[in-house]
Amino acid sequence: MRVFWARGYEGASLAELTGAMGITKTSMYAAFGNKEQLFRKALQRYGAGPAAYATRALEEPTARAVASAFLRGAVCTTTPPGGPSGCLTVQGALASSDESRAAHDLLVDWRNDAGVRLEERFRRAVDEGDLPRDADPRRLARFVMTMGFGIAVQAANGLGPAELDEIVDTALLGWPA
Repeated sequence: MRVFWARGYEGASLAELTGAMGITKTSMYAAFGNKEQLFRKALQRYGAGPAAYATRALEEPTARAVASAFLRGAVCTTTPPGGPSGCLTVQGALASSDESRAAHDLLVDWRNDAGVRLEERFRRAVDEGDLPRDADPRRLARFVMTMGFGIAVQAANGLGPAELDEIVDTALLGWPA
């Protein structure tokens, strides 16, 4: 997972992947089938581990708390001490040759699913009166997703947690009352 996170799908060589796992190429193929299947497993692990903040954020009691937890989770996940900066789902899809199209499409689906879940949560917030009736759940979800992935890009550019938290603070200034 960490090799894909740091190098992206295309940038991660089989030698780096097998070296990180401490296995041979033959063992890797026997265990996972191919690089794409290994990437799918790494993405599952990422979603259940470092990126689990996105699912936890949906459980917050208010829409603003959901947005805050999502964005602050993005800050923490994309700036781990001693770990790769940025986001596996962004880094992994930057280059996309024909051979890597399946991995690219998998990441697009993964990111779109996160946006749909945010939209559904914000729609519930409108229905419950937590957000104003004229709030647009889809627009809010796209905003939060865009900010989250922008945080990942800025983390990969070298911004640290304090600077990224300031960006979150600024983003939340315009949150609907």
